[in-house]
This record gives sequence, structure tokens and C-alpha cells, in this order.
Amino acid sequence: MIVTSIEAAANAKYKVYIDGIYAFILYKKEISRYRIAAGEEIEQAVYEKIRTEVIGKRAKSRALHLLNDMGRTEVQLRQKLERDGYPEDIIDETVSYVTSFGYINDENYAKIFIDGRKDKKSRKEICAGLLQRGISKEVIEQAFAECYEQEDARKAIAEILKKKHYDPEKADRKETQRIFGYLIRKGFKCEDIFSASEMLDIFDKTV
Repeated sequence: MIVTSIEAAANAKYKVYIDGIYAFILYKKEISRYRIAAGEEIEQAVYEKIRTEVIGKRAKSRALHLLNDMGRTEVQLRQKLERDGYPEDIIDETVSYVTSFGYINDENYAKIFIDGRKDKKSRKEICAGLLQRGISKEVIEQAFAECYEQEDARKAIAEILKKKHYDPEKADRKETQRIFGYLIRKGFKCEDIFSASEMLDIFDKTV
């Protein structure tokens, strides 16, 4: 393999091309450390070492920093790493790495995105926003179903509590347990029941 050229990039970095193809970006001190020079041969072992011990580790560190800074979809993370100059296969490895630890989860991202906007924007606007962030239509539809199903469930629970004259400020543990059991038998989920009422506070206070 021959180092075809070395081009200056931003922030004291240099783009390295091998056999006429872009390979990776290195700092000046790394160019010197690995004795990389235009027109010179680069050994396969050195090339692989740079990719795994330098570029690969740097890409993972960069990805974790980006995800810690703010939630991102897989597409958003890929686009950011591409702009930073990481090769496609390194990006693939990095995305697989952070996904394996749950740092990227498009399903959760979509649900959080919807929950934060469903009272302010239409479904069409929310859907457009998610599509722009690279979320697939299938994931969006599933997230809509879950988020709005949860909202409908909580509204139904609130109506039942109203009809049953359940007052969380006056209810004791016994009455709370009775209403809770009734709602569970009706098929409602615990988290929806607690979210639609103040039962959890009552349980905590009486334990």
C-alpha cells in the first residue's frame, strides 16, 4: 500500500489517502509517529494498528461524547461521524458498539420526542420531525400507537376515578387498594394507573 497524498484538514489534522483512496484523518504528531509520508509505502500491520488503536478508539470516544451531549438517532450519529471524517466501516463498527450498550435506541427516542410534543404539535408535524432525524416510518407508527394508547388509557382511568368519587387527598390505604384492584382487573397497566392518579403517593405514605 502506498500513501498517495496527505492533505491538511481543520484543527491541525491531516487527511491520509492510500492507493488513491481516502483512508483516515490523523494529527500531525501521529503522522510523524507512524512515519507516514506521501509516496511512501505503509505496511499492512501499521495500517491496521492505526485503524483499530487510533481511529477506532477515537470514533467510539467521539460517539459517546456526542450521545452524552444530547440524544441522537442512529442516522444523526452517522452523519456527525461522517462530517468528522471517519471512514464508513469505522462508523459501522462504532454504531454497533454504542447500540450494543443501549446508547442508541430509535424506538425510545421516537417515544420521548412524541411525548414532549403531542400537546403542542399535530401528528403530521411530529412525524415530519422524526423523519428528518432519520427515524423509519415503521418505528414512528409504533411509537405513535404506544404513546397515544397510553394517553387514552390515562384519560379512561381518570374518568373511572371521577365516577367512583375517588379523592386521593381523602382516600385511605384500604380504599386505594380497592380502586387499584378494580382498575387492574379492568386491564389497565400499573404505570398508567399511577400516572393518572396519586395512588403511588398514598401507598408510599402508608407502608
